[in-house]
Amino acid sequence: MSVAPQEIRAAFERDRKKMTVQLARELGVPEVEIMRALPGGLATELDVTRWEGLLRALADFQNVHVILTNGSATLEAFGTFGNFSTFGEYFNVQTKSLDMHIRYRELGAIFAVEKPGHLDGVNTLSFQFYGRDGAAAFKVFLSFGGKPAPPERADRFARLRDEFRKPL
Repeated sequence: MSVAPQEIRAAFERDRKKMTVQLARELGVPEVEIMRALPGGLATELDVTRWEGLLRALADFQNVHVILTNGSATLEAFGTFGNFSTFGEYFNVQTKSLDMHIRYRELGAIFAVEKPGHLDGVNTLSFQFYGRDGAAAFKVFLSFGGKPAPPERADRFARLRDEFRKPL
């Protein structure tokens, strides 16, 4: 099913707090299409070839909220990025609070996202990584659930968004 970007934007505008994964399911499109159609700069596509630099930069944020969702379950973890290594097809994040093994060759898109949260409408900041199939691989929230990001965190988010922006 093909859905035009303006149809996606119209559906999003009906409920700006709706999770993008829910909107994708309702419209029958890969979530990455939702991200690319969000209005007003809410999602900035980043240079996916620079995924490792961005992941390493996330260590500066200390505690973040990582969400991984597939068709059957959602896993949420709070932790710190760091202790990076590469083994075979995996880029590893292995700290006391996060243990991730990322199949980096499968990453197809990354977005810096600033949009209302689904719980309360308070603005969230996140870096969202998508597979080549258009489904979310994982999302790293810098602010989530009721509290806006502190100014220094929001400034760092904006700097990384600009630094890793996808070339035109």
